[in-house]
Amino acid sequence: MNKAYGYVTRWRHGKRQVLVFRHSIPAAGIQIPKGTVKEGETPLQAVVREMKEETGLEAFKVVRFLTEDDWNADDGAVHHRFFYEMEVAVTPDEWDFRPVGGGEEEGLTFHYFWINSIDEVELARGHADYLHCLDFEGK
Repeated sequence: MNKAYGYVTRWRHGKRQVLVFRHSIPAAGIQIPKGTVKEGETPLQAVVREMKEETGLEAFKVVRFLTEDDWNADDGAVHHRFFYEMEVAVTPDEWDFRPVGGGEEEGLTFHYFWINSIDEVELARGHADYLHCLDFEGK
């Protein structure tokens, strides 16, 4: 199964912030936006689609492909993951959004907010694996 992850970033007061969300199911924890690569879709196309469906954001750009790996999910499935750095210029500091992609997320609400460092919150397992690739200090 292929998954596309987006580290959506913005700059505030000379420092990079990363978009995260609190899942409405408490056990799911705090996550970054991600989703499944559909058949016939490239990982790049999937990450753009997923960011729109999960966050409601439209005005962002893909900055760069970070890496890919194979990861063992808690359910025993192996996910081939693709990580991208993305930027957005204008967004609220916090907002709630109901994902529009359907599937498991139907009817859920995600609470989005920004973090200022790798250690600010504990992300769900596997979501922070490549945060160290981002420069949080300077543009």
